[in-house]
Amino acid sequence: MPRTAGQAIVDTLASRGVRRFYTVPGESFLEVLDAVEQHPDLQLVSTRHESGAAFMAEAEGKLTGRPAVAMATRSVGAANLMVGVGTAFEDATPMVVLCGQVEQSALGRAAFQEVDLPAFFAQVSVHGETLHDPARAGEVAARAHRAATTARPGPAVVALPADVLARPAPDGGPEVVPGRVAAVGPEPADAAEIAALLRTARRPVAVLGSGAQGAWDDVLALVERFGLGVYTAFRRQDAFSNDHPAYLGHLTLRTAPELLGPLRDADVVLALGTRLGDTTSQGFTLPAPSARVVHVDLDPRTLTVPVHLAWTVRADVGAFARALAGLPGRDGAGPGAVDWSSGHAAYLRSSDAEAAAAEVRAARQHDASPGGGVHPVEVVAALERHLPADAVVTNDAGNFSVFAHRYRRFTRPRTQLGPVSGAMGYGLPAAIGASLAAPGRPVVALAGDGGFLMTAVELETAVRVGAPVLCVVFVNGSYGTIAMHQARRFGRTAATGIGPVDVAALARSLGADGVTVTDPGDLDDVLAAATRFDAPRVVAVRTDPDVLVPGVRLSGLVR
Repeated sequence: MPRTAGQAIVDTLASRGVRRFYTVPGESFLEVLDAVEQHPDLQLVSTRHESGAAFMAEAEGKLTGRPAVAMATRSVGAANLMVGVGTAFEDATPMVVLCGQVEQSALGRAAFQEVDLPAFFAQVSVHGETLHDPARAGEVAARAHRAATTARPGPAVVALPADVLARPAPDGGPEVVPGRVAAVGPEPADAAEIAALLRTARRPVAVLGSGAQGAWDDVLALVERFGLGVYTAFRRQDAFSNDHPAYLGHLTLRTAPELLGPLRDADVVLALGTRLGDTTSQGFTLPAPSARVVHVDLDPRTLTVPVHLAWTVRADVGAFARALAGLPGRDGAGPGAVDWSSGHAAYLRSSDAEAAAAEVRAARQHDASPGGGVHPVEVVAALERHLPADAVVTNDAGNFSVFAHRYRRFTRPRTQLGPVSGAMGYGLPAAIGASLAAPGRPVVALAGDGGFLMTAVELETAVRVGAPVLCVVFVNGSYGTIAMHQARRFGRTAATGIGPVDVAALARSLGADGVTVTDPGDLDDVLAAATRFDAPRVVAVRTDPDVLVPGVRLSGLVR
């Protein structure tokens, strides 16, 4: 039997290192499904919803730097993929998106479930096209893979008319070989001038985003050569070791004010692989107007930010760091070249989960009113006691994540998977994708009950494919983030309640282990058992619904 266009697409992606295809199967791309299932090097993962498939593929791409494939059928499946595809776009995560399409003869006739798929995804993809000629199937797949992995990574979309996939793809034509992609670095003269700027800076600071995550060692050498203080961008805490003496903190939602002083005082700011979006820039207020900003990124679209730019450098962060690290650095180079000790000490105090949990316990002993549940910081403190440093932590969106970001310290690369997009429902599917991509590594998902319930059915996927993830659910019966905003604006809430779902029983009904914790004294015993990572498990912790974020309670806002 001659190779079909569907087989050619799968073979081409497999030859480039793709290993998993996540999907809800559909009749419009049968040849692709069959080709993946029959390929000895590939895994076909059937999920319960297309959003779960896209989140799993996004997490694998973010963890490994290599794209996975998210697949769906026509307009309805594509619409369900959209939240995960949009997350990959905002997070600069490589992903290949394959969507079945109506037959070519029906295109443009408003056929069943027809939509112009490349146009549909245009604002959240780095590439989009429709396969029309089966002889070019390998070429189209290769182009999508290249678009997803070069420049600023992101999702590349290919629409696949069902009748084209079944046609023969002639063998013997020119093979589309991947080749190597040269790292883009700064011009030598520019590198020399930027190095001179860093050498003479009084308080030089670096902000590290997604572009720095794959250049851990190169960035470390750059930091130590020029004595830079270091911040990590929103949900990029694993871009630099948090225990390094030059680490100053995470630019997140509600960053502790005492951590921002070094960034406000910086005279030179090196922004590496970050968009300096509104969260990272603390509402576009930082870096300060007086700072000279050197912005380095492969995507020119990220190089126009509302700050004073001394330099915009279109370059790969690793290549940029290597170029500067080879030039003369600051006298007495190393973390002590500039004294960041007070800033790092402030970070350590702010992120001390044990100290914060002790304060909660002390306050509880002096409070005569009945307890409202486990405090979120107690959950994070217990996790810190039981999780190894190389554990991969995925997180959903919601107020609970503020505690996770503040009190979890990341000291290894590729250990944090969080959606910059703020997509709810991400945590559990992302953990499954991470577990499949890195078998043997402990993977834990953190979610609120609102986000968890959006994709909880993917526990069935975890059980079926043998992904031994742990999902810790902060159950407070509320969309806490929205309740906080409503209470601040109106003094009351609307549509934020979540019913009394037995999350642990739900987990058990889907084949996973499930346990509920209502007493903080039980956390250690439960987590000690749950962190064996030998099966999919859910720990549902009943948290205090009055606690919104550190230092803010709902009762203090409602009038």
